[in-house]
Amino acid sequence: MAEPPQTDVSRPSALPTAKLLQRPTFNQALVDQNSDEYLDTIEEEWNKKLDAEVEVLVDGMVDIVSLASIGDKDKFRIAQESFQAESRAESMVRAANSLLSITHSLKLLLLLSDEAQIAHRRDAELKHVQQEKNEARQKVAELLDRLMNPKGELSQ
Repeated sequence: MAEPPQTDVSRPSALPTAKLLQRPTFNQALVDQNSDEYLDTIEEEWNKKLDAEVEVLVDGMVDIVSLASIGDKDKFRIAQESFQAESRAESMVRAANSLLSITHSLKLLLLLSDEAQIAHRRDAELKHVQQEKNEARQKVAELLDRLMNPKGELSQ
């Protein structure tokens, strides 16, 4: 039998990208991070996404307001500004949809997160705040005692 004609088209084989007994490599920097550093990195990434989308919304609104100037314009200029306003509005809609998607993702992260860990952190923060409150009360009581007994008299 004759061989098939030679072409530049790639033909898939049975296992085109098989990686048998190979483990995916992880970025060593991510592996070396502790939990707090990792969470801080993730938080920074979310903040950057939010900032970028909000910036698109603000820039789009500024551009639309600047295009809405009233003046002596010919039909070409009016059509051009109309197109610019439409394209800015579309980019703003995309940014708003992206913000909605981010909000949805954050809600899912909160709902699916480890509730025991959240409760533990909340309890630890509550204990810390109560300790600070008690220390502040004690300090206020000492200051009041000094004010009420200026000559060093001890209260009975």
